[in-house]
Amino acid sequence: MSGALSYLQDLDRSVFDGHNKQGDAKHAQKGLSKALVRRISKDKNEPAWMLAHRLKSLEKWKELKLPTFGVDLSHIDFEDIIYYAAPSEMKGYATEWKDVPEDIKRTFERLGIPEAERKVLAGTGAQYDSVNAYHKLKEEWEKLGVIFEDMDVALQKYPDLVKQYFMKLVPSHDHKFAALHGAVWSGGTFLFIPKGVKVTAPLQAYFRMNAKNMGQFEHTLIIIEEGAEGHYIEGCSAPKYGSTSLHAGCVEIFVKPGAKFRYSSVENWSQDTYNLNTKRAVVDEDATMEWVGGNLGSGRTMLYPCSILRGRGSHADHLGVAFANAGQIQDTGAKVIHIASDTSSTILTKSISKGGGRNVYRGLLQVNKGARGTKSQIRCDSLILDDKSKSDTYPTMRINEDDVSVGHEASTGKISEEQLFYLQSRGLSEDEALAMIVNGFIDPIVKELPLEYAVEMNRLIEMEMEKSIT
Repeated sequence: MSGALSYLQDLDRSVFDGHNKQGDAKHAQKGLSKALVRRISKDKNEPAWMLAHRLKSLEKWKELKLPTFGVDLSHIDFEDIIYYAAPSEMKGYATEWKDVPEDIKRTFERLGIPEAERKVLAGTGAQYDSVNAYHKLKEEWEKLGVIFEDMDVALQKYPDLVKQYFMKLVPSHDHKFAALHGAVWSGGTFLFIPKGVKVTAPLQAYFRMNAKNMGQFEHTLIIIEEGAEGHYIEGCSAPKYGSTSLHAGCVEIFVKPGAKFRYSSVENWSQDTYNLNTKRAVVDEDATMEWVGGNLGSGRTMLYPCSILRGRGSHADHLGVAFANAGQIQDTGAKVIHIASDTSSTILTKSISKGGGRNVYRGLLQVNKGARGTKSQIRCDSLILDDKSKSDTYPTMRINEDDVSVGHEASTGKISEEQLFYLQSRGLSEDEALAMIVNGFIDPIVKELPLEYAVEMNRLIEMEMEKSIT
């Protein structure tokens, strides 16, 4: 892994903020219409049921109102967004890295995608604007029946399987941005792990928005059959233009009885981006779902991964870290719904605010009637680095059963002068001491990330932390 680690140690913000001029989707049209929805479906040669789904979702988008909680979304000009952009040089995705168009290849090489694939991954996908540029699963896992595909291709190859699960966990009527996603979704990942197969190496997808005023709406559909195991890693980034971009992806995960699955993500969109992602999993008997996530870049985020524990003995872990700098509002959290008996969950979140940034933890714990023996522990910790920043916690608990054990802890604090003085007395500079304290604060979550992503997270936070003492 030395090559990837060396790359990450030399990481510079320009790696993410730069853009590819040749792939800027110059001829893509802005605005949302029925004609655009029909064009997307036609370009992808979709079955009639998918076009019908898109058109129905578009009508829902028109009917539904913007959320009344979370960040202010009234400043988004939805007619100034590009909802679909396929770079002209891309004619389907490549299965060999050498076949990716040179301009697009350079973008992903700067982000370290090929190196990571060669070293540690079972498979890799790379999406550029609205389409996948590259997708490949190692042969050893193909032979065991694992399917790891671009979502558009999966719809062509496995239409009945996709239809069985597509937007069943997150229906278009769920909220306004689910409806928008249902109308204009493009690209994404389809992962199917057969019964009893344990994929011991992670699978990764990387989503890159390149065009100005771009909207990205990838759909991730994951099915983990009985007794199977897997780990999926997602990375995201976008360049900074000074004008609004929109991300409204959707993740649906089905974890069957006795299965175990981990979903890790580091979302580092630019501050131009509204990140309004929806992630949801349903977990069956004796199965385990793990969410590990980091949110750093976007100007406005609303993201609350959800686990629905519908099988007896099922379990969910939610681990998340959010960093809000000047001009950022990170409205993040988790939702867990206990339906069956003897289910359990843990939620651990860490947030860091500086430069006038604001972090919000917004969570839901729901225990349905009949979910006897439920156990859940929630802990939200916030670190505020100056007098301009803010942190808020909005926990909601709906407990409809008596035989439960539920705990909630929340803490907010600042770095003390005594801590800094002690570390500086040991020979550290002020910046080094501050970084050590912050890294120790987020360590319980970062240590759960894959190595390259953990290093990236630490490096990104170090960049954000520069000159943070005020």
